[in-house]
Order: sequence, then C-alpha cells, then structure tokens
Amino acid sequence: MLLKNLWPFRPKKKLKHLDNNTVFSLEKVYTQVDQLVLGMYITELDRPWLETPFLFQGFELKTEEELKAVRDVCEYVYVDMTKRKKRINSIVSRTQSNFHNILNYGSPPKKLSVFEKEISRAGKTYESTAEVISGFMEKIAKGDGVDSKLAKEAVADCVDSVLHSPDAMLWLTHLKNKDEYTAQHSVNVCVLAIVLGRHLNFSEKDLNIAGLCGMMHDMGKMLIPLSILNKPGKLEWDEVLKMQSHTTLGYELLQSSDNMHPSAIETALTHHERLDGKGYPRQIKPSGISDFAKIVTIVDMYDAMTSDRIYQKGITHLEATHVITNMAGAHLDPILVIKFIESLGVYPPGCLVQMTNGAIAIVIECNEKIKLRPKIIIILDEEKNPVHEQVIDLSKMIKDKKGDVYTIRKIVRAQDWNIDPHKYYREGILHKAFPVRM
Repeated sequence: MLLKNLWPFRPKKKLKHLDNNTVFSLEKVYTQVDQLVLGMYITELDRPWLETPFLFQGFELKTEEELKAVRDVCEYVYVDMTKRKKRINSIVSRTQSNFHNILNYGSPPKKLSVFEKEISRAGKTYESTAEVISGFMEKIAKGDGVDSKLAKEAVADCVDSVLHSPDAMLWLTHLKNKDEYTAQHSVNVCVLAIVLGRHLNFSEKDLNIAGLCGMMHDMGKMLIPLSILNKPGKLEWDEVLKMQSHTTLGYELLQSSDNMHPSAIETALTHHERLDGKGYPRQIKPSGISDFAKIVTIVDMYDAMTSDRIYQKGITHLEATHVITNMAGAHLDPILVIKFIESLGVYPPGCLVQMTNGAIAIVIECNEKIKLRPKIIIILDEEKNPVHEQVIDLSKMIKDKKGDVYTIRKIVRAQDWNIDPHKYYREGILHKAFPVRM
C-alpha cells in the first residue's frame, strides 16, 4: 500500500495545469481513477493529502495494490506524464535523423479569424467537400477515375478555412454520422491533416498537399466489396488480404488520374506502413515513408477510432490519444504524435464536456494560451435540464449560480446524455449563442 511509512520523499515539480486529454508536452493531467494505469505518476489528489493515507505529494503507481489504494480514496487525481514523454523522447532520439524537416518548421501561425465568424463559411466548405468526395466515390465504384482539379480546389477551400479558424473545421469533424462514414472520414482526414500541418507551420503549398493526401488516402476502398467493408464480425484471412489491397488499388487508381500529386499517390500506397517495418503492403523502412504519409497515418487512425461504425462504437478523444501514444515509435512517428495531440488542444472543439458542477457543455473554441479554459456552450445545467444556450469564455473565470468558477471536469459521450450535436449546427444555435457584435 502507498501508506505514509512506505514512500520516500520526492520533490514536487513545477507544473502546468492540464486536463485528462493531453498526453505530451504537458506535465499535469486530470485523470479519473478508473482511467489510471500502472506506471503513471500521481502528482496531485482531489483532496488534501493529510486526509489520505499518502504522505508525500508525488508517487508512481507500480503495483495493482497501489492502484487500488488510490481508487479507494479518490475520484480523480492529476498525473505527471513527463516520464512517458521521456520514454517517447528516447524513441525520438534513436530515430532523430528521419525527422529533421518536421522539427524545422517552427510555431503555428496566428489564426486569421475566430470561430464565430468562420463557422458559417466552414460549414459550407465542409459540406461541399463531402459532396465532392461522395461524387468521386460513386464514379470510382463505376470504374471511373478521380478529377484531380476538382479535388485540389476542394482542398484549397479547406486550407483557407483552417487558416482562418482551425476550431471551426475541427468542430465540424465531430458531426459524425455512421451511415455516411466513408465520405465523412475522407473529409475529416483531409481537415485533420491540414490542422496538423498548420500546427507544424507548413507553407500553404504543403498544407494543400497534406489535405489532398488525406482526402485521397482511402479511395482504393471504393474497389473493395461492401460485404467486406461493412462486415460486422471478424474478417476471414482472405477478406483481410482483400481489405489490405485497398492501398495498392488506391495507388493504381490515383496513378491513372491526370495531374494527381505524387505525394497523394504515394500516401494511398503507404499509409498503412509502420516505422518498425511491419506494415503493409511492402513492409518498408521509415526512410521510405514520406512525412505526408506519416501525418495521414496518424489522423486516419484517430478519426477512425473516434467514429461510430456499423460494427463498432467510437471511443473518446482521451482513449484515442492514449492508443496513438502507445503506438508512437514502433508504428507511428513520435514527434508527429506529439504535434497532433497539441494541434487538437486539450479539449478539441466539438467535444462534449462535463463541468465540475455537473453541467454539460460543448467546446466551441480553444484558448491557445490557457488550454484548460476554452470557450464553451452550456446546454444542460447541473440538474441536467436544458438551458438557453450562451457562450462562456472560461478564461474569464466566470462563476456559476453557486459562486464557483466554471471548470471542465472531463470529456463525455454525447449518446450518454441523449444529445445530438448536429442540431446545434443545423438549427443555427451556434450563431445565436454568440453575442451580437455592433
């Protein structure tokens, strides 16, 4: 047990305040006790230390007995993730030569606009891009090719919107419909690739290439039988091989399309390759995988994991970032994993959160300086009653009716509260919630 006479003193580190969703670059992570795993370092409890059997402010969970002790006492704790960061950094140092270009891009540019001004245009851009992709998919299924010019124009619109407000486009990627997964997934991967590229301070030219790679990466799946694509159960080995052939089929399809960018063609072929050489279709080494393909591999995986499918339920942002964190180094580019998690923010726009007072809200816009305190819209009060929607900027330290400062506790699933995020977009509630500017 982690009792007072068993733990040596450990000096407390200077911490940055953080929540339960950021794994890298941040030293203090809000974590519910049922989400703790062995190896995590507890740096703060949800109650005074003197009210617990733990003497020192800081200890690593090394055994199941220690894990149970924390769960018996606390509801949530704060975890110092720097040890995991050091583990990833050690992986990075061993493969540093592969990532010089990424490291040299610098800080992301300033947003050109704000969510409330961009969301209308972003919505039109997102919907028109989805229509373009759906059209491509229908034509591919009939044996036709891809209109490269039309694809590039759609991507350019997405780039322009992300440069104005990445929050608006990120918000729209959360409006997922499992019945329209295939087209939406291609839009989302396009947008997420651009968002990550912006965070890496890509040039506008490279942002367009990244977006095009994301948009085109899965086009080969249109040549896979629907019985395999949508099969609810486990695939048989021959079906697995058929599914994996979408990479070569996509490569051949894009190669035959006029004026398709070479990086998009290469990404279609290599987005399932792994850094350890155990991917498919060619089991190539990291040096044979472009930065664009590495980016698409990460964002493709993230969007797939967080989406409801015919055969699976989507997982939360926290769960998805935990998965890609564990895959960094062997499977995924570790630096790009770090940068991707940073690019989404602590609470990604569009996610549903529960406040410490029990109220439910939707995150609208990230605060780049105070990551724990984004702009939100409260939609259910602490008694879970619907309320008149109004934007609250948490960085302003606004208080609830009990006099407590509004603070986010955790990300929650919309379906758990019978909430349809789509309606807040369809019914224009997002626009109405913002104060009128004169």
